[in-house]
Amino acid sequence: MQKWEYATVPLIVHATKQILDQWGEDGWELVQVILMPEGNLVAYLKRPKG
Repeated sequence: MQKWEYATVPLIVHATKQILDQWGEDGWELVQVILMPEGNLVAYLKRPKG
């Protein structure tokens, strides 16, 4: 069975692409972006463990 590790990453609006590109280069896959009540964006990412 595949095992996963997860990360929660705050996103800065003017640097969203650069942040996600960097995490993608490190093997992370974007699962979802949430708009928090305070107006902040948070990305949830996963990658295979191992």
